[in-house]
Amino acid sequence: MYHGVGLNLEIQKGRKYMKKLFILAVPVLLMFGCSTAPEKAKVEGGHVNPFFETWNTPFGVAPFGKIKESDYLPAFDKAIQEKRNEVDAIADSSTKPDFENTVAALDETGKLLEKVSGVFFNLTSADTNDELQEIAQKVTPKLSALHDDIMMNDKLFKRVDAVYQQRDKLNLNPEQLRLVTETWKDFVRGGANLNPEKKAELKKINQEISVLELNFGENVRKQVNSYELGIDNKKDLAGLPASVVEAAAEAAKAEGEDGEWVFTLDKPSLLPFLTYCENRALREKIFKAYINQCNHGNQLDNNANIVKLVNLRLRKAKLLGYKNHASYVLEENVAKTPENVYKLLGKVWKPTMETAKREVADMQKIINKEGGNFKLQPWDWWFYSEKVRKAKYNLDDAELRPYFELETVRKGAFMVANKLYGITFTPRPDIPVYQKDVKAYEVKDADGSTIGVYYADNFPRPSKRGGAWMNAYRPQHRENGKNILPVICNVTNFTKPTATTPSLLSLEEVTTLFHEFGHALHGLLSNCTYRKLAGTSVPRDFVEMPSQFMENWATDPQILKLYAKNYKTGEVIPDSLIQKIQNAGKFNQGFITGEYMAAAYLDMDWHTITTPFTGKPIDFEKKAMAKIHLIPEIVERYRSPYFRHAFAGGYDAGYYSYIWAAVLDADAFAAFKEHGLFDPATAKSFRNNVISRGNTEDPMVLYRRFRGRDPKVDALLKRKGFK
Repeated sequence: MYHGVGLNLEIQKGRKYMKKLFILAVPVLLMFGCSTAPEKAKVEGGHVNPFFETWNTPFGVAPFGKIKESDYLPAFDKAIQEKRNEVDAIADSSTKPDFENTVAALDETGKLLEKVSGVFFNLTSADTNDELQEIAQKVTPKLSALHDDIMMNDKLFKRVDAVYQQRDKLNLNPEQLRLVTETWKDFVRGGANLNPEKKAELKKINQEISVLELNFGENVRKQVNSYELGIDNKKDLAGLPASVVEAAAEAAKAEGEDGEWVFTLDKPSLLPFLTYCENRALREKIFKAYINQCNHGNQLDNNANIVKLVNLRLRKAKLLGYKNHASYVLEENVAKTPENVYKLLGKVWKPTMETAKREVADMQKIINKEGGNFKLQPWDWWFYSEKVRKAKYNLDDAELRPYFELETVRKGAFMVANKLYGITFTPRPDIPVYQKDVKAYEVKDADGSTIGVYYADNFPRPSKRGGAWMNAYRPQHRENGKNILPVICNVTNFTKPTATTPSLLSLEEVTTLFHEFGHALHGLLSNCTYRKLAGTSVPRDFVEMPSQFMENWATDPQILKLYAKNYKTGEVIPDSLIQKIQNAGKFNQGFITGEYMAAAYLDMDWHTITTPFTGKPIDFEKKAMAKIHLIPEIVERYRSPYFRHAFAGGYDAGYYSYIWAAVLDADAFAAFKEHGLFDPATAKSFRNNVISRGNTEDPMVLYRRFRGRDPKVDALLKRKGFK
């Protein structure tokens, strides 16, 4: 899934996608066990719908084994009606609107809906099936309608507006003031000020968008699952490490497919094949299958969905008074405007392409030296860049993997969190999980108090979307002064163990584990009162900062010596290998950054159109790449038909966020390098001013409070070798 070590950009953020479906942007995939009153509702065969019961599980987590697909629709229907009733009671109240009876009360609504959604939408990403997808098709428009009906409720908005207009006179603390402001903005941005005709139009647009996004993502999942490269001739496996061959053999056996070895578009299968397979024709075949996903004119083709989505988003933006969709989205981000995004991308793009061209020259030299009579092509990049890495740095990924057994790396991440924040992770096999490979942990603070539950779901399967992400099944918040513990899940697609070898991670996968663990810490260490502001409910271009910040710890020499140990011998990774990792730290950054930024430009170009699009998406894409002079040896990380971040993942006009956040994370880590990697004062300041504060204040105010100044781009450029 991952092309780069320095900047992991392959995250599927289901929790942000779901934010669109809930009133007031309540943190998504939310909370367990908090329905207003236990109520039993029996269905066929005397089965009790678990969503109508109190969950007597450890920490009130979901009793996954008791939940049936047939439970969801009745639970959603009841929860949606309950939410409507609660909101109507606030809107119809005869009391004078104030913070508690209006804004805070809204944040408390919809507990049953959050309970049902928290389970359902996590599973549609991590462990789905056809029945769940059919339910999603039915439920998604209902949730969209609910959101719009609340956002466009005139009586409710009048009460919210009344509180907002007098907010400076109410003696509110910063978090309360933030909640008032963010709630009011949600109503305005949700169409509260539109006339009845435009409100009706907006509701229709939102419903269509919600279904199109769902269909787009499901098409990509099905396309990935439908492709297999079967190999019968052992000669075609030349160059592939034994562990990769063994995994391919097990995949063939599991699928019962023709061929002794099977390779798929799942990245733990695809990338080793592109990196090591000596058969150039087969590398080209699987690479072209990857970059042409959902672009075959069949039932999984996404081109029509793209055209509909970008035009509907444009209509919505203009209906709400914005020039384009990006302007609408970015108003709520740290970047604020499309111009600011393009300005940042421009600062990094030129040195990126200059570096990439040097990388091409290095690889072409090897091709020529080996007697190749061809010019480097995109499907050659991984193969020949690996040769360059070996030649320049004597570093072989296969040499590193024995030191990065999955459980060893996970314990390393836990160790870093313990040394920084004093927290511990204890396995809890008694906590219910939704799939047999998922592991559950109890998380405790330094004083021994429990602060949350952490799930880890590691390996690819047909029921799981590609990528890596963090979900909040339940966000940290407070109810009547009581702290409600967060339930957080990291979902990844790492190299699977085989019959003879445990899961041995590539260096890129190691970085990914630390990245997603950073998101998890953002949710677990949250210390907020209101759901809407808690945990990772921050602007899109700030949410990646805590996660990318953790990537820095993965390969720091001091940290590697603490956790990287050979899975067979227990030997600590030798200094010689650590030095090779450091020497190669800036290796391939032109490609890593270039393919990502090309996709970021593409996303921005799609969402800065100001007139309806009528052409072919692939033609639009070609023009976008020509405009930035992307070199032909690189294909953007996501081509439009499978660009799930932009068209199904909640990153529309937001894929730039990773590079924006990278400026912050590099600058933040520099503070630790200055004062000591585990300096208690620096770690405490980062936790108290950034990680724990959610969206309770403007993110840049929080960052400046930690750093004492605005962030500088210097640390990022230096880290990438661009300066």
